[in-house]
Amino acid sequence: QVQLVESGGGSVQAGGSLRLSCTASGNTYSNVYKGWFRQPPGKEREGVATIYSAGGTTNYADSVKGRFTISQDKAKNTLYLQMNSLKPEDTAMYYCAATGSHVGTWRAPLTPYVYNYWGQGTQVTVSS
Repeated sequence: QVQLVESGGGSVQAGGSLRLSCTASGNTYSNVYKGWFRQPPGKEREGVATIYSAGGTTNYADSVKGRFTISQDKAKNTLYLQMNSLKPEDTAMYYCAATGSHVGTWRAPLTPYVYNYWGQGTQVTVSS
């Protein structure tokens, strides 16, 4: 089992920045892919940025490329999401997720169903 706890959400004006953190505990050594997902009000959960734990290869949704950066600190069992140039459409509940299942690629999937460990989420609100 893996437990995930997010922090760092909040309210910011458009153009601002936030950094989300996700601290993992439990059987963290088994995590193959990790990532950040978000769910805007009334919409489905979507992948934002993911990382292949072993090699550090990253994968981003087109909507956040060039603005968001995912990184990991394995010594601290912590995953980060640096979000710059935030837009109102980035407003959502942001979730950290992980999985021990390898799906045959080093490019960590952006599809939520691959991930079986989830945090409780942290709200990000961007005002115009």
